Amino acid sequence: MTTPAPKVCAVCGRSITWRKKWEKDWEQVRYCSERCRRRKDVGRQDGLERRILEMLATRARGATMCPSEVARAEGGEDWREWMEPVREAARRLVARGEVEILQGGRVVDPSTARGPIRLRLRGPQ
Repeated sequence: MTTPAPKVCAVCGRSITWRKKWEKDWEQVRYCSERCRRRKDVGRQDGLERRILEMLATRARGATMCPSEVARAEGGEDWREWMEPVREAARRLVARGEVEILQGGRVVDPSTARGPIRLRLRGPQ
């Protein structure tokens, strides 16, 4: 049997790789961890995703932005608390093919990116 293709977590946008224990339930697997399963309502909120797309749309094609810009727009003085939700929203947008995440000017895998990142609209393929 070949292993199925990875899925994307509905909450955090990280990659979920197939495991033998999920062999019978793979079609129902939606979350990468128990933490995401408990926060499943977050995955349905698309306000941050809309905000990211709106802010990127106001920029020149190919221009990037820091996720902290969205966090500051949403959270004001408490913007640091918004950083992880913004990164999660960005990963979900990457999974849908709308945005790219970059580090050092190169597109990176959003599931493994650590540290400072930049966001940009995905260009035509």
